[in-house]
Formats: sequence, structure tokens, C-alpha cells
Amino acid sequence: MSGAAVLPGIDGAAIVVTGAAGGIGEGVARRLAAHGARLALIDREAGALEAVAADLDSTALVADIADEAAAEAAVEAASGRLGDIDGLVNVAGVQRLGPLTEQDAADFDAHYFVNLRGTWLVTRAVARGMAGRGRGAIVTVSSNAARVPRVRQGAYCASKAGVSHLMRVLALELGPLGIRVNTVAPGATETPMIRRMMDEMGFGEEMLRGSLENFRTGVPLQRNAQVEDVADAVLWLLSDMARHVTMHEVVVDGGASLGA
Repeated sequence: MSGAAVLPGIDGAAIVVTGAAGGIGEGVARRLAAHGARLALIDREAGALEAVAADLDSTALVADIADEAAAEAAVEAASGRLGDIDGLVNVAGVQRLGPLTEQDAADFDAHYFVNLRGTWLVTRAVARGMAGRGRGAIVTVSSNAARVPRVRQGAYCASKAGVSHLMRVLALELGPLGIRVNTVAPGATETPMIRRMMDEMGFGEEMLRGSLENFRTGVPLQRNAQVEDVADAVLWLLSDMARHVTMHEVVVDGGASLGA
């Protein structure tokens, strides 16, 4: 790499990224590729995934991570292409808005199946291989919505809170095996998901300024994150620079959750 320092432990590492067809997942994949990682990218959006993978000279694996057989097959295929997996980044997730008293069960369940169950299935498959080698790093993208309540996002908040705590337990269980497990909790980030949310909920600038009805204090830094802001936190946690960091959550939200 020219023009940028290569973080130790990233160059040449075999890393799996879920949700890599767009948004934060794509941003993470691009950051890792720029630092020399060898990547297997997983998403259920075939066309977009294959375009990103071709651009990064990476492996594209089309799969619905909420399906146990599909998740395990994708991880097995990633190992077949890359060899031993050094790192995993869980980014795949869904968000369906609505007041909890009005949301239908299918939309509520989607958060559990993708955000929580799907993340666990992929992590379980990767961690089993890492455990046999006594090393590895896992980073999961959660959300600051896991820390503070958000109107019309109850199912999303609950699923992300579950993800964050699931990773703490995994860190406790896998630490003695040499595997580090951490999370990154973004706030509002410039992605198609956040744009859809702002359009559906009918607010934009008040998310930054604050709103007594919705976001209370807003974002002290007065800007939404860029995907690169989140990707840089993931990059550091995967690298050897964070070799003694586990069970930790890095909040990347411009101060929106007030350190909660």
C-alpha cells in the first residue's frame, strides 16, 4: 500500500464481511481491501454484492444469513477460498420502522432472524474454526440504538441490544481460546438505510439539532457519520493494535447517546 500505513494484522489476513453489498458493510470491505486483507463477502443481494466483490478482487458469497444451512455453507465456502479465517465482521442487518403497538409480527420477527439469529449463526460457524487454531478477531456492527430508546424503532433497538450482549458473552467464552470479540455501535450514518428512515419518519435536521419528541439532544458534533468513520473503528479492532481489547464496544455516534 502506498500513501497510508498498513495496520499490523490486516495485510494478508483472511476476513469475512457480511452485509457487504452496500452501506457500512461495503465501506468496511473497501477499507479492509485497501489495507491488504483477503476478503470473502456475504450478502443476499446478488447483483450489488458481485459488483463490489469484482471491484475489490474478492470472493462473493450470496446467502441469507438467517438460514442456518445457508450461513454455514457460506462460511465453509469462504474457508475453501481463503483458507483459515482470521477475522469476521458482522454487518448484515435490517430495520423496519413502526410503533411497537402497531407493528406486525412479521416485521418484528425480521429483526430477530437477521440481526440477532443471523449474526449468531455466522459467528458460530467462524468461531468454531478459529477455536481450533487458538486465534481470531470478530467485530460486529451493532448500533447506538442498543443503548438508548428510539421512537418507532423498538424492534430494531431490541435486536441490537441483543446483538451487543450476545457479543459480550461470546467474548467471555472465546477469550480463553485466543479469540477477541468486540462491537462497533454507530449512530446515524450516511447510508441508504438512514435515508429511508429519515424519509419514512419525516425528519432530518432535527436528528442533528435535537427534538423533544424524537431525538432529545441530537448529535453534539452536528453531523452524521460517514461509512468510513465506522469502517476505521472496525479496522482498528480487527488489527493487532487492539490485541488486548475484547468485550468492548466502540460508539461512533458523534456523542448522540451521551456516553450511555
